[in-house]
Amino acid sequence: MRAPLQGFLRWLDARLPLTRMIRQHLTHYYVPKNLNFWYVFGVLALVVLANQLVTGLWLTMSYTPTAEGAFASIEYIMRDVEYGWLIRYMHSTGASALFLVVYLHMFRSLLYGSYRAPRELVWIFGMALYLVLMAEAFMGYLLPWGQLSYWGAQVITSLFSAIPVIGADLAQWVRGDYLVSGVTLNRFFALHVIGLPIVIVALVMLHLVALHEVGSNNPDGIEIRSHTDEKGRPLDGIPFHPYYTVKDLVGVAIFLFVFAAVIFYFPEGGGHLLERPNFEPANPLVMPEHIAPVWYFTPFYAILRAITFGFLGLEAKFLGLVFMATAIALMFVLPWLDRSPVKSMRYKGWLSRLFLALFCLSFLALGVLGALPPTPLRTLAAQGCTVLYFAYFLLMPFYTRLERPKPVPNRVTIR
Repeated sequence: MRAPLQGFLRWLDARLPLTRMIRQHLTHYYVPKNLNFWYVFGVLALVVLANQLVTGLWLTMSYTPTAEGAFASIEYIMRDVEYGWLIRYMHSTGASALFLVVYLHMFRSLLYGSYRAPRELVWIFGMALYLVLMAEAFMGYLLPWGQLSYWGAQVITSLFSAIPVIGADLAQWVRGDYLVSGVTLNRFFALHVIGLPIVIVALVMLHLVALHEVGSNNPDGIEIRSHTDEKGRPLDGIPFHPYYTVKDLVGVAIFLFVFAAVIFYFPEGGGHLLERPNFEPANPLVMPEHIAPVWYFTPFYAILRAITFGFLGLEAKFLGLVFMATAIALMFVLPWLDRSPVKSMRYKGWLSRLFLALFCLSFLALGVLGALPPTPLRTLAAQGCTVLYFAYFLLMPFYTRLERPKPVPNRVTIR
């Protein structure tokens, strides 16, 4: 049996570089030997993304993308389809899990300077992926055709109307109608299950190829390819497989235990994973008392609502949209804002640590404020957090240049 199998593998390898791919990206891809638990979230993001693609495919088999049948088809999936409730909960919980691990993955990049040269393109592909995931989640949010998903989509799409001159036509073009309707549902469904997943998979591949081209960063921010042996292997590196594949499997197992616990015991997440108004069918004539997006959008929604003033004839609604878009756009130029001579927060000065802590606290506070009904005091708090959010980026060229970093060792350290 071994000889025919080896012959088949040789035949396959001559036509498809299977062995070379395995060597380049697994067995001969050297990664720093000092990676800690923060580096498991990239693998977890791939695991959850695979869950979303598979469960989403299964859900489309029983889903009806029409205004008349969407809500009823969700009820049919939950009640009558074999294990339909499990597939639906895996998908709805998976959306929150995906953004949770992506946010932690991004925080690790900020912590250890993984966006710095030569990894600018890795960061840009990652941010583009994050942007497309936001669009994917927003369009999927409408599909249950519940009260909150309908009115949330109505509020968000109406933001385009705040753009001067072309706003009204742009909002109508996005919705395909004057209001969110069955036409909107149909086009969002098409983009959610076909268009955007293709873009997401392509960006994931580009992200990984760009990463493997320049190599992985590490908690010290030291390039391990600067110190190699006579065969060109990094002295401070070890093969990704089997060392880190085994380590990542432990992280994946722990994550799956937590993920399963949420699915089986807290699938609604106290109204944060599946909102209670979404258990009612969409009614264009009755608006819920409080409309807020899903938790992973609330920080940017809070920034949008924090802008309550006009400027130079521009309406507050339009300025809020500009601030919200700028809050995301600034992340794309982060590699060129950081002027520190070191990458990792281990060796940066106290100013960088202070601003990173304030940024994280303001982001979390904005997430909470965006989920709550607005009051004058909450709006004031959101405005203060918005200032701190933007200060992290806009002042970065100054505080990273002024501070005194610690000396960086020549070789990676194990802590």
